[in-house]
Amino acid sequence: MRPLTPADPASVGGHRLLGRLGSGGMGTVYLGRSPAGTLLAVKVIRADHAADPAFRARFRREAEAAARLSGRWVVPVVAADPEAREPWLATPFVPGPSLSEAVAGYGSLPAGSVRTLGVRLAEALEQVHGAGLVHRDVKPGNILLAPDGPRLIDFGIARAAGATTLTAAGSVVGTPGYLPPEQARTGGPAPGPAGDVFSLGCVLVYAATGHGPFGGGHPAAVVFRTVHDPPDLAGVPAELLEPLSACLAKEPADRPSTARLRTLLGGGPDDRGPDGGADWLPAPLPRLIAERSTRALELPVPEPTRLDGPGGNGPGENGSAADPADGRAGPARGFLTRRRLLAAGGALVAVGTPLAWLAARDPGGRGAPPATSGSAAAVFTIGLQADLTGPGKAVGQAYERGVRLAVEAHNARAGSPFRLAVRTADDGGDPARAAQGAGQLIADASVVALIGPATEAAVPEVAAACATADLALLLVSVHSGQADPTRWRTLCDTRADADGIGLPVLHYLSRLRPVTRTGVVEDGAADGGSGSGSRSGDWQLTRVLRQTPPSKGSASVHRIPAGSADFAGAVSALVGADAQAAVFTGSSPERAGRFARALADAGFPGPRLATGEVMEPAFLAAAGAAAEGWLFSTYFADPAEVPAAAGFVSAHRAAHGGPPARWATEAYDAVGLVAAALGALEGEGRDRPGLSRRIFRTAHQGLAKPLAFDATTHRLSGQRVAHLHQVRSGAFRYLGLYQDVTSVP
Repeated sequence: MRPLTPADPASVGGHRLLGRLGSGGMGTVYLGRSPAGTLLAVKVIRADHAADPAFRARFRREAEAAARLSGRWVVPVVAADPEAREPWLATPFVPGPSLSEAVAGYGSLPAGSVRTLGVRLAEALEQVHGAGLVHRDVKPGNILLAPDGPRLIDFGIARAAGATTLTAAGSVVGTPGYLPPEQARTGGPAPGPAGDVFSLGCVLVYAATGHGPFGGGHPAAVVFRTVHDPPDLAGVPAELLEPLSACLAKEPADRPSTARLRTLLGGGPDDRGPDGGADWLPAPLPRLIAERSTRALELPVPEPTRLDGPGGNGPGENGSAADPADGRAGPARGFLTRRRLLAAGGALVAVGTPLAWLAARDPGGRGAPPATSGSAAAVFTIGLQADLTGPGKAVGQAYERGVRLAVEAHNARAGSPFRLAVRTADDGGDPARAAQGAGQLIADASVVALIGPATEAAVPEVAAACATADLALLLVSVHSGQADPTRWRTLCDTRADADGIGLPVLHYLSRLRPVTRTGVVEDGAADGGSGSGSRSGDWQLTRVLRQTPPSKGSASVHRIPAGSADFAGAVSALVGADAQAAVFTGSSPERAGRFARALADAGFPGPRLATGEVMEPAFLAAAGAAAEGWLFSTYFADPAEVPAAAGFVSAHRAAHGGPPARWATEAYDAVGLVAAALGALEGEGRDRPGLSRRIFRTAHQGLAKPLAFDATTHRLSGQRVAHLHQVRSGAFRYLGLYQDVTSVP
């Protein structure tokens, strides 16, 4: 929970607000106290969403239905006002963590706890469906853990239609990885109770294993696997396989009802679950819940807000508002009340509370305490851990130059409430030294975020250490690997999932040069040393093209064996498969160049593509004239071709005598994301824990690409994550973010 900001109201519908529980695209959730002293979660919807009449109508209809819920494991709506300028609703406050937070922070649950979780959530869904509602978004983030059992929240009341857009042609509502197959298809049947059962099955797999049954990665890839692939139940305890498999049936009619599911999970007649009483969670979750409950109960009751307006009348000493007839906000009466706008225009002063200084805030209205004579802005240090002197120093030095220029640009801005500094740790390309260097940065209390490392082998140890220290770790050129990123809850992968490398290829071969038969060529040779330290994109690109062939056609896969130089044989196989395009997924620039020569010698006329792994001078040298026209899908931009980056390029030339190297721009953007997150923490405490959480709820328009994250999975969201380059006149030419490329010669 965070303190209220100057822009937050003191009360909503008569409920005193005590702090912020969270915020997102739909609005803000506050901790509030009702006039009777009950703690509530008060969700206030943004006015721009409320401007849609259909949204208001659905909000009213579903809020009224949710108010009728009375099940033990659901969190009902106890008050709401759909007619307010910013509609709001209130539910009882549950101090426990969400299931996603619990699993990410403490690991998967034992089988007994998963059984109890399933039985009680099935009962909750039975109550929801009985009230005429379909939840539509059952996921770990919408399940809170209490001492006596789980609580299901967020019944679709405050969800915008089409919130998760998966294709340009249509949209669906739900969270990829948890939405049912029928809900993933645009134009499919309306969401029904069987869809919630499927989502519950996904949730239980996540609780039992720490990962969803359809993996992670780009949302489109996850949805594809949900619709077409069997679920991955590796790690699910044997006694849970039958009920969870039944939930995950592709056809809605083949899934069990909620009552049948409770039986399959071993629920007794009292519906308390197989583990019976309150001790259903493993340590240390009960202690965490108890600590949060204690903190919530110790919150002071805010003093009444005094309204200085005509007549000077304000709320009474007991905190109740004036009579609503005078135009001021009154307490909620009954279920639905209409909040009235304040008629008086006087200043709001919170007297006797930690926010009392707001009465004397600066004239600019930014809510900052008035500066005293000689006061200085706070300084926050960003740690940089990379190979600055070893074999990967080209990438590491690009990191450092981008980071330092970003810090200088931030500090040069007038009026910034804080300044940034940089501290580096050189690992020389040695993973062991990387862990040691990261430890030194972590031990520096002034470091609030760490950028690096630049080699994938160093990620696990560094990420684990940062998670333990509650320190945000931002990856730039390497990926977090195949593990669920929530395993390291502070890891912020700004590069994008490995699946994303396939998006420019699909875009080009489906929209710009449509083909229906794609030839994919894998290279069994060892990594050719591109400097990225990773070949994770090789097999990922092959998998993406096999599962989602361009233009909904087909993809054939051909392999050059390790140690073989039979590039002509691979070309012959590709031509024999009648391929219209060739995609090389290997990582050796020199071998990619030799393959390009073999294609040219065979007279292959179709598009030829590869990844940024091979986009090196060695490719141009090996391919010669055959390199002309090749396209490359990459995670990096060329800032010299990005108008918005002109200032950065100019500053880099002035400081280092040349244009930015590869990954310097992305490192620059990582600092921008940290600064944006720190800025958003105004009034909430700019510290490590605050930043490591806020960064996943911060959107930053970088020079290379926009940076925004899914708050639950911590993965980079959106599809503007990868770029296209092409060889023209013997040199690499940047074309842009792939969605912006509309034609290629």
